[in-house]
Amino acid sequence: MVAQAVNIYDELAELLANMNPAKVIQFHASKGAQQRLEELLEKNKEGALTEDEKIEIERFMTVEHIVRLAKARAHQRLAATS
Repeated sequence: MVAQAVNIYDELAELLANMNPAKVIQFHASKGAQQRLEELLEKNKEGALTEDEKIEIERFMTVEHIVRLAKARAHQRLAATS
């Protein structure tokens, strides 16, 4: 099951990296999204996350993983064309 999820992440990262490698590399979450993640991480340290917040933080982590994969592939694409 986990291997299938990794493949899905890889496929999405590949799609993103192929769209516009330079834009993928420049992508950053909005300040609002970053602030929300910081709030969730702080609550997590305190052990005070609700079930919905646990799901929300897991989604943040999943998106972060995909973005990192996409950025790595975008760097490879740009390096290959230089």
